Parts: sequence; structure tokens; C-alpha cells
Amino acid sequence: MRTIWIMTKREFGSFFDSLIAYVMLILFLGISGFFTWLFGTDVFLIGQASLGAFFSIAYWTLFFFIPALTMRLLAEEIRSGTIELLLTRAVTDRQVIIGKFLSTLLLIMVALAFTVPYVITIGSIGNLDVGAVICGYLGLILMSGAYISIGMWASSITRNQIVAYLTALFIGIFFHLFFGMLASGFRGFTGRLFHSLSMREHFDSISRGVLDSGDLVYFLSLIVLGLFLSEVSLARRNLQV
Repeated sequence: MRTIWIMTKREFGSFFDSLIAYVMLILFLGISGFFTWLFGTDVFLIGQASLGAFFSIAYWTLFFFIPALTMRLLAEEIRSGTIELLLTRAVTDRQVIIGKFLSTLLLIMVALAFTVPYVITIGSIGNLDVGAVICGYLGLILMSGAYISIGMWASSITRNQIVAYLTALFIGIFFHLFFGMLASGFRGFTGRLFHSLSMREHFDSISRGVLDSGDLVYFLSLIVLGLFLSEVSLARRNLQV
């Protein structure tokens, strides 16, 4: 655990050593704030204490931002050769993968923490459903974890950051949008299968304040699968060196 924590701190610090973290935080807060307060649903005009608008826009904003954060995690180190140097320092492939995963998830959680004033302000309008708010944030964190693991796998199979970004985005759009669209076009087992694969269905279920074990298993399964494939890809590259 100590090695993983060291890796996590190292990678988390690297986000702030460059402009990546600052640009991500500014854009995320700017876009989510604009659509939450001004465009689409003006919470002051409707007079309802709800963070539904924020969760809806964050659902899409994080979808595009996360591949931009993960595209460099392994692709850049593979391209520059620093991954071999890193792995010679008594650090296992799994520790590298988990450390990079946790550092990115931590950055997302920091970005979400900056939106707590939204909760306080909207809560002053009326009776805010605290349980639904907590579940909404949990849904965003779980969704982010799933897309981080997918993005890390995409970053592990190429040296090109742009290719890694587009690959993660291409895979993610199936879970984010296409499976839900396909579910509405099929009946029976096929429809239920696409429905169970849709990220939107599971996210909406949690953000409504319902914690179902099936939703948790879905997100955790995607996270574990993505991290496992990343580790396998990294191990395979090490054997070829």
C-alpha cells in the first residue's frame, strides 16, 4: 500500500506541475456552473432545490474530460521510455496501474469538491434531498472510475496520446449513449442486455437516490476489467522489451 500511495502522490502532483489540472478544473467548473445556473435550467426561476441540472451536465462533461486526463498516463511514459525506468525501481505493473488510477480519480474528486458551494446555494432555496445529492456525487465518482480505467487501457496500447484519447472516447460512447439507444430498439433478452450495459441507466438509478447492488457491481466490474486489461497490456509490453 505504501508504494501505491507514493505512486498516487507522484502522479497527482504531476497534474499540477503542468497546466492539465488547472485547465481541467477551470473548464469543468465553468461549463457545469454555466449550465447549472444560467442555461437550460435556471434554478432560481423554477424555485426548486435540485441538483439534477448539475448532475446531467457533469455526466457529459466528465465523459469528455476524463480521456484527456488518461491519454498521457501510460502512452507518454511508453513513448519516452520512462515506463521501463519506473518499473526497474521495485514497482510492479499493478502498483503503477493502481497508483495512476487513484491519482486521476483523486483529481476528479477535487473537481467535484469545488462544486460543494452549488449544494449550499441550492439548498438555501428549499428542502434539498441530501440523500439524492450524496448518491448523485457517488454516481459521478463511480462513472469517473469506470472511464478512467477504460482510458488507462487505451493509453496502455499506444504511444500516441491522441490515439489513446480517441480510443477511450470511442469505447466510452457505447456505454455512455449507444447501448441505451439500442436497448430502446430491442425487446426480450437483447433489450435487457443492452439496458444492463447502458451507463446512463445505472447512473440515473444511483443519482435518484437508490443504491442498488446491481449498479455498484456494474461500475466496479468495469473498473476492475479496465485495470486488469491495462495491467496485462503493460506486462506484455515489458516482456517484449
